[in-house]
Amino acid sequence: MLTDKAVKAAAPGDKAYKVTDQRGLYLHVATTGHKTWRFKYRFEGKEQLLTIGSYPDVSLAAAREQRDDARKILREGRNPTHAAKRARLVGAVAGKAFEELAREWYEKERPRWKRVHADDVITSLERDIFPHLGQMPLTEIDEPVLLAVLRKVENRGAIETARRLKQRVNSVFMYARGLGIKADNPCPAVGAALKPLPPAKRYPALVEVPAIKAMMADIDRAGASPVTRLAARFLALTAQRPGMVRNMRWDEIEGIDWGAKDSPSPEAMWVVPADKMKQELKLREDQSFEHRVPLAPTAVETLRAVRWLTGRSPLVFPGSISGLVPLSENAIGYLYNREGYQGRHVPHGWRSSFSTIMNELAGRELGQDVRLLGDRMIIDLMLAHTPAGVSPSEWRYNRAKFMPRRRELAELWAAIIMEGALPVAEILDSPRRKRR
Repeated sequence: MLTDKAVKAAAPGDKAYKVTDQRGLYLHVATTGHKTWRFKYRFEGKEQLLTIGSYPDVSLAAAREQRDDARKILREGRNPTHAAKRARLVGAVAGKAFEELAREWYEKERPRWKRVHADDVITSLERDIFPHLGQMPLTEIDEPVLLAVLRKVENRGAIETARRLKQRVNSVFMYARGLGIKADNPCPAVGAALKPLPPAKRYPALVEVPAIKAMMADIDRAGASPVTRLAARFLALTAQRPGMVRNMRWDEIEGIDWGAKDSPSPEAMWVVPADKMKQELKLREDQSFEHRVPLAPTAVETLRAVRWLTGRSPLVFPGSISGLVPLSENAIGYLYNREGYQGRHVPHGWRSSFSTIMNELAGRELGQDVRLLGDRMIIDLMLAHTPAGVSPSEWRYNRAKFMPRRRELAELWAAIIMEGALPVAEILDSPRRKRR
């Protein structure tokens, strides 16, 4: 049986040798003087050898303790060498801090994300999570710690961001769990303690046809550039999100022969790419879709007019001389305010106007030529809303199936709001009127 004094005194010789302790433990002394604790045992009838560690990093007492642990594993019918290898592998990842694991998770997921989404994920973590939790091991990140960090985000008014951060932290914990790191995930419980999302914002919108007609006439004659006024008209005609209209590109338009000036273009279509829809709606990758907007003849006429002004730009409604910057986010809204519609109607309000008026028409019989009964779901499809009770697969099918009827409704909407509107030629020729 070895003693500390004997272990320390073991000197190198011409050949490597071993000094036996007991119960399979011995000290291996190399010719260089390096001393290693080893445990010899038999498993499934075969002799095995487990290297415990080097002396003096591992003392005699510690070596005996690890030997005893190995013998316990043997009694359980397991191989101590395999158990030791597993402990080393798990230990290599268990000691990683949150930021290191989060960046590993991010690099694993990044190839399947769009660049915009990937940039948003890592930027949010670097801004709001890593400064507080980045150097902490997962085992120290519990509910109070995580909640305190997310409360800072909530307190600046970013309630939705706090919830997205919680989801991303949860994904990191799930990734770590897959690596074998045993740490309690605080995210499910913290989610219940976060502030609820505020109700969807209601945008001021005109919902009476006479008021809408009057507004269209006011905007046509307003003191603004023709591009801004035509953008406002196109926004009203399509009832799409203002950001989509501002960033609209000429290569997204299909079915218009630009060389045929008087062509009605009955198949004219605005095709919004799936990537743009994902950005507008903040959808997950597997929920993004291409959104097709049928264009009424009045919308085509509007595009022909603005193309005369901006046709050399990739953007339909550019906001700079270079043509590379979209129309300002506030350009149309400020135009409405100057014409007396502040608090009454905003650019996003056209979606409410379209939905309200068209659904009211859908509630009553208007004759065989105007078939609006049963069109409520189609109206939702035109606004890129998910109709209630419709599955994602059915939604994709219906968006294609009902395109002829969607085009009819687009033309009906245009006829309703454009009665009395200024011809596009007069918009192009009219000078900018001074502000009131």
